[in-house]
Amino acid sequence: MLERLWFLARVFPREARALRSDWLGRTERRSLAARHIRTAWLSQAQMRLNRSVPMVRVLIALCPLLGLLGTVTGMIQVFDVMGLSGNGNPRAMASGVSRATVPTMAGMVIAISGLFCLARLDQQSRRAFQRLTDKLRHD
Repeated sequence: MLERLWFLARVFPREARALRSDWLGRTERRSLAARHIRTAWLSQAQMRLNRSVPMVRVLIALCPLLGLLGTVTGMIQVFDVMGLSGNGNPRAMASGVSRATVPTMAGMVIAISGLFCLARLDQQSRRAFQRLTDKLRHD
């Protein structure tokens, strides 16, 4: 996530300036070949803008599942302790259950935070691509 934000803030603006300079340096920008070159450059720029986004989406989706896995593991431990010590102390059982639910909460907090960051990242990527598209005019 931080790498993508760094790319959008520092690296992509330099690349966009270089593309614009190359485009404005062309003597002919209206022909079919020039339009194909422009389309190819824009496609490459868009691929670079969205390079790691699918992996970030998968990681965000995995966070609650990993938290749930931690909860299930914790509950198994609680039931194992209850089985060894008999019916047990309800206070001790409540403590174990509360410890077991913390991973789910952590996974949800991370996933929700990640969704907000990803939405911001998508918005910034779309804006950067639109600015580049506007700068590479056909004349």
